Amino acid sequence: MAEIVVKDILDAGVHYGHRSSRWNPKMRPYIYGRRNQIHIIDIKETIRGLIRAKKYLLKVAAQGGLVLFVGTKRQASASIEELAQECKMPYCTERWLGGTLTNFRTIRTRLKRLEELENLRETGEIRNYSKKMQSTLTREYTKIYRNLNGMREMNRLPECLVIVDPTKEKNAVLEARSLGIKVVALIDTDSDPDMVDLPIPGNDDSLRSIRLVILHLSDAIKQGRSLRPDDHKKKEDIDPNEPKAVPSIR
Repeated sequence: MAEIVVKDILDAGVHYGHRSSRWNPKMRPYIYGRRNQIHIIDIKETIRGLIRAKKYLLKVAAQGGLVLFVGTKRQASASIEELAQECKMPYCTERWLGGTLTNFRTIRTRLKRLEELENLRETGEIRNYSKKMQSTLTREYTKIYRNLNGMREMNRLPECLVIVDPTKEKNAVLEARSLGIKVVALIDTDSDPDMVDLPIPGNDDSLRSIRLVILHLSDAIKQGRSLRPDDHKKKEDIDPNEPKAVPSIR
């Protein structure tokens, strides 16, 4: 795995938290101090959390598990989409749809509908419909594509979620917790670390900070996938109501 360099963490501003007036007291163990009313995150804790998360994700990927990346805030979406694609994992960068995990059968139904609409467009069959119906179908396609395109290859529930800002993505966190799906999260000083399994304390508002952390996690997944001799083979579909057991966190 790529080495974690302290200078890179400092240059990316990973150690800058929120204003001290907005902090969550449960983040106290991860805070080094305060400067100009801004909490400074202890980079030793950041590195410790990042190493632990990378080891876990490598293990998940090596065992053929799925990792769903979630980052719908503007600062996170571009890096999440790019780096999730690089490690061949699903992602959500638009609005989190309620039931994405807990009502996964419905999500799969919507993805099948997306394929149907794409086929209509690609074959030109959509031109056989009235102008009004073409417009309706195009709007439907655009909406499903925008919200679910990043998850179209997710044929079963993921073993783990990687989240940027668990406070903003609280609905995704709650769904994952209700199903026993592990959560790795880049978490700032305003969030509750008890809500996630593997917190990585750090700045979740900075583009550079988010990209650096997600880059390391994506790298760990790529390395884990490379350990699978049959990675090129498609995994067998699993009943979406029966999520696989995840590796234990050590």
